[in-house]
Parts: sequence; C-alpha cells; structure tokens
Amino acid sequence: MIQYISKPFKWFFKLEAASGLVLLFAAIIALLVSNSALSDNYNEILNSYFRLGVGNFGIELSVLHWINDVLMAIFFFLVSLEIKREFIQGELSNPKQALLPIIAAVGGMLVPALIYILINYKDPITIKGWAIPSATDIAFSLGVLSLLGKRVPLSLKVFLTALAIIDDLGAIVIIAFFYSGKVQFIYLLLMLICVIILLIFNKFNIRNFIPYLIVGIFLWEFTHVSGIHATIAGVLLALTIPHKDRKKDHSKSLLIKLEHTISPYVAFGIMPVFAFANAGVSISGITFSTLLNPVPLGILCGLFFGKQIGVFLFSYISIKLKFAEMPNKSNWVTLYGVGVLTGIGFTMSLFVGNLAFADAMQHQDGVKIGVLLGSLMSTILGYMLILINKK
Repeated sequence: MIQYISKPFKWFFKLEAASGLVLLFAAIIALLVSNSALSDNYNEILNSYFRLGVGNFGIELSVLHWINDVLMAIFFFLVSLEIKREFIQGELSNPKQALLPIIAAVGGMLVPALIYILINYKDPITIKGWAIPSATDIAFSLGVLSLLGKRVPLSLKVFLTALAIIDDLGAIVIIAFFYSGKVQFIYLLLMLICVIILLIFNKFNIRNFIPYLIVGIFLWEFTHVSGIHATIAGVLLALTIPHKDRKKDHSKSLLIKLEHTISPYVAFGIMPVFAFANAGVSISGITFSTLLNPVPLGILCGLFFGKQIGVFLFSYISIKLKFAEMPNKSNWVTLYGVGVLTGIGFTMSLFVGNLAFADAMQHQDGVKIGVLLGSLMSTILGYMLILINKK
C-alpha cells in the first residue's frame, strides 16, 4: 500500500510542507505589523469594503470576509477534493490502512474539545469555542515534519496526512452543523437544485470544469445567504467532481487535474493571505494572567495537551487491541511525536475561532493567543521528540 501511494503522496507532501513554511512567514509578518505603527492601517484595510459584480448583480464584503468566506471556500473545495481522492484510491480506500488515522483523528478531536469544555463550561458564550482546539493545520504540521528529513519514515508522513485530512472532514461537519446561522429554507431549496444539476454533470462524466464553476458560483451565493457558512459550498461542489475516466484511468480524471492545478495557488496564495489576515494580534498589555482567561487557556490546553493525549491514547489502544497496525519503521516515541504535532492548529483553529465568536469579538484576541501559543508549543515538543529519538 505504501509503495502504491508513495509517488502522488510525495508530491502532495512536498507541496504542503513548503506551504507550511510560507504560512509561518505570513504569521510572523502579521504579528510584526500588528505591533507596529502600521497596525491601524492593517485593521483599516481588513475592515474596508469593496464590491465585485456588474450593474445590479454583485456582492459587497469586507476584505476580511472576502478572505474568510470566498477564498476559504476555495480552500475547502481543495480539501474536499483531497478527501474524496483519498477515499477512492488513496490511504483511506483500504479500511485496514485507514483505521489507525481514523481512530487517532477521533481521539484528536474529542479530547481537546472535552478539555476546552471543562475549562469553559460555566460560561455560555465562551463554551461556543469548544471546537477550536480540535483542528489541525495540515500544511504547517507537514512543514515541521519535512524539516526532519529522512528521520521520519514515509509511513508516519502518510499517517499524519491521513489523520489531518480526516480532521479536516470533521471540521467541515462541525462548521455545517454547529457554526451556521439561522437557516433560510428557500435558499436551501435553491442550493439543492444546484447540487442536483452538479450531480447530473457528474452522472454524464462532464470533464470540462466551466459548467461546474458556473453552477458553483450560484451555489456559493445561495449558501452565503442561506445561513449556512459559505465555505460549505466549496465542499458540496468538490463532492460532485468526477474522479473517473472513460478508460478508468484515475490520473486523467477531472478531480486529479483540478487538485494539481489549484493546490499551488491555495498553498502559496490563499493560505498565506488567510494567515496574514487572521494571525495579527497586539501583544501589548498581555501578561501571564491573560493566558489564564478561559478562552486562551482552554485553546492552549486543548491543542497542546488534548491533541497529543487524544491521538496517542486512541492509537495506542487500537494497536494494542490489534484493531490497527503500527506504521512501518516507527516506534511509540515517533508516533507520540507525530501526535504532538497534530496540536498545530494554526490556520484551521483560527478559522473555527472566527466562526465560534463571530458575535463575540472581544474573545478574538484570546483565540489568537491560545492558538499561536498552543501551536508553537506543539511544534517545539513534537520536533524535539522525533529529532532526539532518531539521532
């Protein structure tokens, strides 16, 4: 199985790993700008509005919402393409191979959420952030793993990638069911009509993306005004993209072509822009007591302690009970190190945080502090564990 997926996987891994380093640079720039004389300009630009359209047909959003609602819909479109491919022909297509990352991902989502809830259960507002520490930034975590080079066997890279993809799937479900607004059923009906049209395209194996794109734009607009978060439109569109060829050659499918075409733009364009727009936080006035506030403390503990405990504990139990197998050429220490790296929530945690506290902006800085510190601590410990073990 490892030999079968190694060629496409290595391309994906190199892309995501390089993207993770770019994300780090974007976050550092955002922090520097937010704590400089340019901070007012930074916030003014993000909150300024501009309109895109022709005549009476168009949409006006703030720069931040263009990034978080439109560009992130493209990101989730790509993520969903990757998930679909993995279930059809990749690591997740073999139930035995998929079982370990699936079980580990469940633990990695459940335990951080429980830790956050334990810290915030008394406050009906802050409790809304329970899903923030459940996320994993696949690009950043793979970027850290890439720095370790040949110290990390391919099987562990596959394990982390599959786990993070399943984690993204969990994030999609959470966004759809827990972080959407009041639903407008007329727009749900229009969304359904769009999905039916897309499924017809799929049924007839239409391999030109233009028809999908046109219907997808309408689907995004209907989703945006329906009360469901607009990024779900990207998910629905991706699920209707065909992954087949007349000669049953997956390499020539529309899904593969789109994934390879879009990936560099998402990795080196959309995600760094998102990181720059959302990672900026002023550190003036931040003290140790600030970190003890329920929101940053819950996120920090969830990412740093919850992720590593959940991923490793669930993996350990499943391997010991012989439900799953230990990844090739790895051991308990390296597996634990990878579990620690899943605590790098970064962009995904920031995104979920924006949704969780959309109506409670006073908690946004606390989200950023908790996410950045939790991700940093997970990066350092995970890196050191694998580095020391493989010397």
